[in-house]
Amino acid sequence: MDYQSCRNIVNAFSSSVFASGARSSSRNFRRQGQSLIPVYPGQRDSLFVQLCPLVKTDDIISYAQLVHAERANLQRGMNFGIGKSYSVFLMSLRKNAPYADAIDEATGTLIYEGHDQSRTQGGPDPKTVDQPLQTPKGSWTENGKFFRAAIDFNTGLRKKAELIKVYEKIADGIWCYKGYFELIDAEIVPSGGRKVFKFHLRPVEKKILGRIEELPHNRLIPTHVKIEVWRRDHGKCVLCGADKNLHYDHDIPFSKGGSSLTAENVRLLCLNHNLEKSDKIICILPWIYVGTCAAQQIHRH
Repeated sequence: MDYQSCRNIVNAFSSSVFASGARSSSRNFRRQGQSLIPVYPGQRDSLFVQLCPLVKTDDIISYAQLVHAERANLQRGMNFGIGKSYSVFLMSLRKNAPYADAIDEATGTLIYEGHDQSRTQGGPDPKTVDQPLQTPKGSWTENGKFFRAAIDFNTGLRKKAELIKVYEKIADGIWCYKGYFELIDAEIVPSGGRKVFKFHLRPVEKKILGRIEELPHNRLIPTHVKIEVWRRDHGKCVLCGADKNLHYDHDIPFSKGGSSLTAENVRLLCLNHNLEKSDKIICILPWIYVGTCAAQQIHRH
């Protein structure tokens, strides 16, 4: 299907699908490499923006890009309810990381350690006291908010697990978006003479209309592989040497049997070369968008 055909499809549906007041006359497409990207001026909060987020799983970004993607200045690692329907964790498995985060290689479960109390002048070393559930004034700390969410889910007080976006630090100033996880459990465990929180998260994939599916644990690229690939490829696209808009790419796609667990099948690609490699023609996105909007219209009526 060519450019004009794709545009004609969306325009043909515009009067019925966008009857809620969106302006159909401004709908257009732009080219990105060999792909067609629909543009909907004035629709920044549309479903299409949700389908094509600023950051995708395995994208490599700076802290500034992370802040821009979340529209929030993330000064702490645990951020409960910072998004409209999700929370955010910042994590690190690097040596000398401040917290003992871990990945269960057998299940893909992320075990995220809670955070210490703030350091105060003349106060005790935060690493020597229990991680706090509440503040001195009695309000919930971030530990407490996530702990309560996990317990409420396990006891049936909430139907859905807390959805968490996880960003992982792989080098100084370099972050990688790890994807969505569900908070399925939490515990308080002894560690080095004190008590700390451990939050258990399972990897999931967020589909169209917000549907959540569990993600096979072997789909995730392990941290040690990411670090090895980053060093091996010198933080640059292996095809053109670009050092911006990078992405961890499977040489042989996971859907075709390629492994995420070995550096031999993972490489760094820039945005342009990642799009060129894609097996799918992105001009089918207008079909997805129109079909989704039509389904929403039918549901409302």
